[in-house]
Amino acid sequence: MPLTKNQLVTLSIESLSSDGSGVAHCDGQAVFVPGAAPGDVAAIRIIKPMKSYAFGRLERLLTPGPGRVPPDCKVCVPCGGCSLRHLSYEAECAAKTTFVQDAFTRLGGLTLAVEPILPSPLADRYRNKVQLPVGAGEDGLPQTGFFAGRSHRIIPCPDCKLQPEWMNELATRTCALFAKYGVTSYDEERLTGHIRHLYIRQGWQSGQRLLCFVVNGRDFPHAQEIAATLQQEFALTTVLLNQNGGRTNVILGSETRTLFGPGVVEDVLAGVPLKMGVHEFYQVNTPAAEVLYAKIREFAALRPTDFLLDLYCGMGTIGLSMQADCARLVGVELVPQAVEEAKATAARLGLAPERATFYCIDAGQAAAHFAEAGEKPDVIVLDPPRKGCDLATLDAVLAMAPRTVVMVSCNAATAARDVKYLAQNGYQPQKIQPVDLFPRTKHVESIVLLARAE
Repeated sequence: MPLTKNQLVTLSIESLSSDGSGVAHCDGQAVFVPGAAPGDVAAIRIIKPMKSYAFGRLERLLTPGPGRVPPDCKVCVPCGGCSLRHLSYEAECAAKTTFVQDAFTRLGGLTLAVEPILPSPLADRYRNKVQLPVGAGEDGLPQTGFFAGRSHRIIPCPDCKLQPEWMNELATRTCALFAKYGVTSYDEERLTGHIRHLYIRQGWQSGQRLLCFVVNGRDFPHAQEIAATLQQEFALTTVLLNQNGGRTNVILGSETRTLFGPGVVEDVLAGVPLKMGVHEFYQVNTPAAEVLYAKIREFAALRPTDFLLDLYCGMGTIGLSMQADCARLVGVELVPQAVEEAKATAARLGLAPERATFYCIDAGQAAAHFAEAGEKPDVIVLDPPRKGCDLATLDAVLAMAPRTVVMVSCNAATAARDVKYLAQNGYQPQKIQPVDLFPRTKHVESIVLLARAE
């Protein structure tokens, strides 16, 4: 019999789906239950029956599974960001290894066993950046939090355990100053109000701190006074104001000005000295990123005469962390600010242009250009966005015929798709290594080593 809405059933949770929901079966139909843990026996309320599967809500836990722990955040369920906070960290790591294995087996058609996940050195308070929407609370005063899943409803979260305590305290204090000086929160329906987001960033190794007000329009009342107060109270290195007056879900506008300090914070990642404002992509978990970069370097196994091509390079940190191992590095990235920072970092490292060159161009176009020009990189690193590589990029990689391809991905499904294509065209997957850059969330990074078939 098909499941019906509001039906109450007792189910045993068998596993987790890649979005962190528990998976059970009832009369042959899969039932997906957020907040459920493998091994749980629970009363499940069916809230959305479909033709061959259903979504349920955990109504009452009867027997907890072996990996379940009490969530230590009161808003993790409505917020949805920490979708695995009800699991022990050991159980979470096991689940993420399974997520990656399932993607590469089911979508990639691979029989290669995934390596056990490399855990994050920190499971909490690890984020070096947060972007907090600002909205009106029940009292009409500004508040910050996180958007509930599939909505723009702000869930207040005064102490998010994914970010350092000072960031939470800064957000609370900033909202109090907004209330004091009559600074209003943005209303996305009416396009009114002053403040859209607070953007907070930390140099993890340096300890330098950045705050950016994302403003609807050009300014807000008492901006300099508020910036000065916060700088003194929180030892901020720099305070910025970003203008975003458009009807858009994009957080940052194109224009940013400095209210205080140098406009950037400095940091060091895997031996690479960096300067960052707000537009540059930077891995949010610095200690785990260093674990990731060490494994990429191991997989690349560069030789002193090698030419390394780093596609989707961001600020160039992956390639620059390995530049001492090779003769030539070329990085490609579409974001202009990131490319300029990559060039500046290479200069700080004393690298001549013939040793390290960076181009601001689409990765697919650049790869095709290099292939047509007969460029023959020995190793190519691919670190695409969640949507993965386009076909033009993959075909250009094949045309350049490197000895080794190292693919880095935050989306195992698209990575499995892309690896399958490379495997069908002469590149044999050698290792698949998950790395946990995003503890307590459903997200997981993976690295794949591919070698050209001889």
